[in-house]
Amino acid sequence: MTTALTAREILDRLVAFPTVSRDTNIPLVDWVEEYLSGFGIACHRDYDETGQKASLFAHVGPEVDGGVILSGHTDVVPVDGQDWTYDPFAVTEADGKLFGRGTCDMKGFDALALSLVAPALKRGLKRPLQICLSRDEEIGLAGAPGMLEAMVGTIPKAELAIIGEPTRMQIINGHKGGVGFDVHVKGFEVHSSLQHTGVSAVMEGAKLIQWANEMNEANAAAADPANGFIPPWTSLHVGMISGGTAHNITAKDCRFVLTARVIPTESNADWAARIEEAAELISEGMRAIHPRAEIELTPKWDVPGLKPEDDGAAEALVRRLTGENGQGVVSFGTEAGQFQDAGYSSVVCGPGNIEQAHQPDEYITIDQFRQGEAFMARLLDHLCED
Repeated sequence: MTTALTAREILDRLVAFPTVSRDTNIPLVDWVEEYLSGFGIACHRDYDETGQKASLFAHVGPEVDGGVILSGHTDVVPVDGQDWTYDPFAVTEADGKLFGRGTCDMKGFDALALSLVAPALKRGLKRPLQICLSRDEEIGLAGAPGMLEAMVGTIPKAELAIIGEPTRMQIINGHKGGVGFDVHVKGFEVHSSLQHTGVSAVMEGAKLIQWANEMNEANAAAADPANGFIPPWTSLHVGMISGGTAHNITAKDCRFVLTARVIPTESNADWAARIEEAAELISEGMRAIHPRAEIELTPKWDVPGLKPEDDGAAEALVRRLTGENGQGVVSFGTEAGQFQDAGYSSVVCGPGNIEQAHQPDEYITIDQFRQGEAFMARLLDHLCED
């Protein structure tokens, strides 16, 4: 029988695993499985195509439908180039805060969820608890879809999911989704004195970026400020760009990533189609000069937004557990939209402040962590009720 660990002790273990998204998370998953298996809990994995990363899910309690999912991700962002005062892969307590990479986003919530297993088994659940720990959330929310597919037929179907991203324990019932494309603009090189006979990938790529700027202006003009999002419209963005050989040669190649953060009342598919249509229109002009010149789009991610639910079970439960009457929406994406699309009532609520996520000296306050512990205690009472 495994010795039950406190949430803080589990947090220490989880942070010690440097599960940066570019690297494996298997040692962390191994530890979690060993810990849960010590209580007789069967764990299931969903691996990525390399076998070097895995999501893990487990069912605790009666083998019936209608349970509650506590979901978090295991990966963290890099610490490269950041000026840390503390060891990023150890939990350091100072000034009422717990410092370490992932303490806020979101190993703090993961630790709280795992700490619930031992007391849940001791008390005896009337309603199941499910733990879901995903891989690759930080790189386009790539891990949850495979995990959600693997859960079907493997464990009973839960009713609702609480995704514990850091919201300061406030209820978030809506967030933007998004689509992203790797853009490769293929030009035709000539000396710039004969620019009209060549195709500059850089200048043609700029046309697509300018189209994105025009879409942002049009979306802003038509936005509904009452929808709660900041900004209250679908926004398109290019953050980095590269291309060209020399200042006096029309660029052969230009590459960038074009993304759209989509409000949940609009469709990811519609925005993907708009981007593809704009790229094709520019490509037609490029091919008129040289047949192999074009804009090539490769889908990078497609993440659904979280839509506010009428009388949603997840929101109702979290209101009961937190005593919160408010609600909110955010412009960043989470796995909640993916859980919702998979048929679970979903809400985002967890300890910590998103402003600390991804930062050097990332931290969660001890007060927020304790609020998370109190939330879990109330959830346990709920799951043990007749």
